[in-house]
Amino acid sequence: MLEKWKDKLTDQLCQALLSLKTTEEVYSFLEDVATIGEIRALAQRLEVSRLLSEGYTYPQIAQQTGASTATISRVKKFLEYGADGYKIVLERLKEEE
Repeated sequence: MLEKWKDKLTDQLCQALLSLKTTEEVYSFLEDVATIGEIRALAQRLEVSRLLSEGYTYPQIAQQTGASTATISRVKKFLEYGADGYKIVLERLKEEE
């Protein structure tokens, strides 16, 4: 699946993200590269993935995050059948707690 969109430019974006060292650097980069709406949508999806992995129901998640059931369903699909990106990030975030 990754090969469909992986190229020199997306490699550069990944390397750019990896080069950031602080939360403030990430905020600065995100503010320059994406709209506030896009950033909030990504943050919302990450929170949806966290809540799904903790066993929350769709109505609970919708109420807490404001996400639509379509977004929740899409995130659940990627949690179950995706490239494990959410799982990796969620595990790393737990390790940092």
